[in-house]
Amino acid sequence: MFGSIYNGKKVWLSGHTGFKGSWMAEWLLSQGAIVHGYSLAPDAGPALFNQLQLAGRLENEINDIRDAAAVKKSIFETQPDFVFHLAAQPLVRYSYDAPVDTYEVNVMGTVNVLESLRHLGKSCAAVFITTDKCYENREWVHGYREEDALGGFDPYSSSKAAAELAISSWRRSFFVNHPVKIASARAGNVIGGGDWAKDRIIPDCVRSLQKGEAIPVRNKVATRPWQHVLEPLSGYLWLGALLANPQLGRFDGSYYSSAFNFGPTNSSNQNVKSLVEELLKHWPGTWTDKSDPKAAHEAKLLHLTTDKAHGLLGWQPVWNFSETVARTAQWYRTVTESNNSNSARELTLAQIQNYAQQAAERQIEWAKS
Repeated sequence: MFGSIYNGKKVWLSGHTGFKGSWMAEWLLSQGAIVHGYSLAPDAGPALFNQLQLAGRLENEINDIRDAAAVKKSIFETQPDFVFHLAAQPLVRYSYDAPVDTYEVNVMGTVNVLESLRHLGKSCAAVFITTDKCYENREWVHGYREEDALGGFDPYSSSKAAAELAISSWRRSFFVNHPVKIASARAGNVIGGGDWAKDRIIPDCVRSLQKGEAIPVRNKVATRPWQHVLEPLSGYLWLGALLANPQLGRFDGSYYSSAFNFGPTNSSNQNVKSLVEELLKHWPGTWTDKSDPKAAHEAKLLHLTTDKAHGLLGWQPVWNFSETVARTAQWYRTVTESNNSNSARELTLAQIQNYAQQAAERQIEWAKS
């Protein structure tokens, strides 16, 4: 996979104790990468990082992305071949309670990584992860393209737009003739096994199902581009590979130093009610409408267009909406009902392998042998 480019290479991965970061770390380790993780400690209670037993299998640095000196020291000591910056405050509703913290983490944390890389005197491919919510949401029925206006109603979304502006500014100001190559990646709503965050629909569903309670659904009509976590991760890894070695792709390297959307097919743009009912096909239960007209604003309609990723990277999603939900339910139910302490890691690796196999069968660029 990925032209075997990660085998034996040093990867600096921020946010490695989070949901996406843990899946990313597991996939990189399976590719033979030497992973240096930089993140806050995993959340108390269930955490995928602990379920995968990652602490003993990578270089595990517990530190704060807001600490500029610590970030620079970590990157300089690691001397990475690749950087994936995932560390973030990722929750919309929490951003209303902690807007300053959200900006410090999402904007200044990103700037700290950019500034550290600006002074790194070696070749390195760096992919900065933001979100589809960085766009100024006009509730369009058509998808947002990379050239559309950035913005954000809530502090989380606007902080990610500000991070994208910083990435673009630093790239054009400091990285044009630099050994470090910079790109950013914007993904839709990801689901998959091991997400235990509060105020996310799938973890909320699982917690209720584990207790035999009705699932509380607070925004049933909100439509999102649901995708399995492996979908954007395959895009991040392939984008990093092409930044490091453009000869793996079909275009000049300058095309890859830019922003890319990684989203599902149009059929995966489903509302929350449809998502919950699809999940209940695999884990029987009930749900109840907990809509609150006084709740903080959240976007109701959000789609992405991925023509650029398809055209320049040869990337496309592998799993449709039904399979995405089925794989997610399979992970949670298996781990919940299993007495095997290794079940989470075994199932995670099995899903990575199955996903890659299906991508190879469809001749998707990153999965070709």
